[in-house]
Amino acid sequence: MNKLYRMDQQMPPIEIKPGQIVPYAVGAAVLLLVAFGVLTVFYTVQPEERAVVKRFGAVINITDPGLHFKLPFGIDRVQHVATERVLKQEFGFRTAGESGGRTRYSEKPFEDESLMLTGDLNVIDLEWVVQYRISDPIKFLYRVREPERTLRDISESVMRRVVGNRLGAEVLTIARVDMQMQAREEIQQVMDVYETGIHVITVELQDVLPPPRVQPAFNEVNEARQELERTINEAQKRVNQEIPRAEGAALRTIAEASGYATERVNLAEGESARFSAMLAEYREAPAVTRTRLYLEAMRDVLPNVGRILVVQEGQMSPLPLLDLGKEVAQ
Repeated sequence: MNKLYRMDQQMPPIEIKPGQIVPYAVGAAVLLLVAFGVLTVFYTVQPEERAVVKRFGAVINITDPGLHFKLPFGIDRVQHVATERVLKQEFGFRTAGESGGRTRYSEKPFEDESLMLTGDLNVIDLEWVVQYRISDPIKFLYRVREPERTLRDISESVMRRVVGNRLGAEVLTIARVDMQMQAREEIQQVMDVYETGIHVITVELQDVLPPPRVQPAFNEVNEARQELERTINEAQKRVNQEIPRAEGAALRTIAEASGYATERVNLAEGESARFSAMLAEYREAPAVTRTRLYLEAMRDVLPNVGRILVVQEGQMSPLPLLDLGKEVAQ
């Protein structure tokens, strides 16, 4: 029969026997063990990742994105590697974040990375970015102790060598594309030798400038070079205008001289042929030929003589009854 106690009455203490503690503790331990096993028996790999599964420290599998299962209780351990993500390392500057859709950069100078010496002993301030991807997760995790630090050291070393083999004017102007390609190839060669599991995608030069202390002098040099190029271009333009004009005038003079020579030669040959023909006719009929030549000569000469009057002394002047000369002139 149940007993009822009033509120002001003290309940008797509950007595637990020593033999009853063990089952409770065992049940709680089993429950915690089962919960821990359930939580550690599966894992999820993101789309841009690959997972390296190790069992007692030995690699047994590389899993693709999705839900996977493994042995619980730390028997199988999983390391996630972002193999499909494009990563980057910045040299000479640092990105501080984004604000209002615009990228903010750190104001701290990194001259120990960016200042370099060119082949003609000029100092330049070079900033660049190395973009890379993890191509082999096992090599990336276990071949080199710090693969990303290795990539950074090699990138800086290669870039300093590439810059040191070129003139300062080339680095600042026309050699950007060649330097990017050469640096990427050499960095990738070293990464392959070290078996880091890193694939270098691009090497992009950002700002290539002289140090701030020499920028005024550098600007003056650039202005002088631009003025030199402008003067050369104007002179070349004048040359391109004058030479074709002179060549055209020379060709025209040569053509005129050739035409005149041809005309004179043809005229002389025609006169010679006409004289030969006349000579042949003269030999056949000398009197007739002389008369014809005389008449032809008079026909050509008389129209140019004008009016001729023959007046004897003491005679009257002739009257202009018929103005024949006018008729002939008309």
